[in-house]
Amino acid sequence: MKKRSIAALVLTTSLVLTGSAFAQAKLDKVVKVGSLGDQSGLYADIGGPGSSVAAQMAIEDSGLLAKGWKIDLVSADHQNKPDVGVNIGKQWIDVDKVDVFVDLASSGVGLAIANLAKDKNVVNLNSGSASSDLTGAQCSPNTIHWVYDTWMLANGTGKALVKSGGDSWFFLTADYAFGHALERDTAAVVTANGGKVLGNVRHPLNNADFSSFLLQAQSTKAKIIGLANAGGDTTNSIKQAAEFGIVAGGQKLAGMLLFITDIHSLGLKVAQGLNFTETFYWDANDKTRAFTKRFNEKYKKGPPTMVQAGVYSSLIHYFKALEALGGNPHDGRAVVAKMKEMPTDDDLFGKGSIRADGRKIHPAYLFEVKKPAESKAPWDYYKLVATIPAEEAFIPLDKSACPLVKK
Repeated sequence: MKKRSIAALVLTTSLVLTGSAFAQAKLDKVVKVGSLGDQSGLYADIGGPGSSVAAQMAIEDSGLLAKGWKIDLVSADHQNKPDVGVNIGKQWIDVDKVDVFVDLASSGVGLAIANLAKDKNVVNLNSGSASSDLTGAQCSPNTIHWVYDTWMLANGTGKALVKSGGDSWFFLTADYAFGHALERDTAAVVTANGGKVLGNVRHPLNNADFSSFLLQAQSTKAKIIGLANAGGDTTNSIKQAAEFGIVAGGQKLAGMLLFITDIHSLGLKVAQGLNFTETFYWDANDKTRAFTKRFNEKYKKGPPTMVQAGVYSSLIHYFKALEALGGNPHDGRAVVAKMKEMPTDDDLFGKGSIRADGRKIHPAYLFEVKKPAESKAPWDYYKLVATIPAEEAFIPLDKSACPLVKK
């Protein structure tokens, strides 16, 4: 009887362990995506609800659901506050078991979540933040910076304007991580190409009245007033600059970060002639138009911004990496390492790759806003000035401050 009891115990234990192993195998194909963005503030049109739509589209288009994977999506509003974002992130990771973050418009939040993702070993796919520090001094083996950054914006728009005669600059800068990085990177480009920076002024995030800042910029007689801000801060700056007759007086505004939603808000009469750099335009080709048509069926507010397109594109590549790994989405570093091994080639950003520093590279485009008479259809706002090849669009790897880069 004693031997039988022992045998029964061994068999029972074996069955329990086998069942646990089977359950774990099933869990290895369970993924939770967290879309953390500005859902209601000045960056809501850039990412926010539209990013959640793009994330859900990527989940459905991945093909993994039909192969037995379980993929869920959660969304939240970080309110452009790093502490709020981190608190949500901790809750998501520790309680809700989120495996991957997307969106993250607002560099203050983005940098904070990058640190959290590293500490907790989850994946951080940042499409919304601009700070080049995400793949520079503050790079991480858990973060991939997908769409654009301040170095790219500076070297696209900034260099083009200096070379066309805009050799004196004054900066109107959002007073937080993104604005500081964008001013820093653009000022470096201006001076490297023979221009001068005459000064700067910094304004609070989500500011309403830019009159004193604009008058200060106007008084310097700088040829270019660089707007190192984004979203509603940029559109308000441009609208109020028009009221002061700044452009009519001979100075030029440089929107260092502009989105198609900003142009729509401004209207072509005000925005015409603005130069800026982006990495995605909905009307670029048949593939981007096809994606936009599907996106618009789910999201009725207009075509996708480059942030929303980046959420979709980054998740599609993430899911390809998970499938290549055969499961186990819970080891963030391993997933990011696999993503870096695989070339990126999608309908929205074209061919590219992910470097050791976590910078996803692809072509960038210098655009100019059309005149009202040039626009032939709704949201037909851009004309292409120049294409910047992928290898030139982002900071050279040998100049990266990222400690992951071997030099």
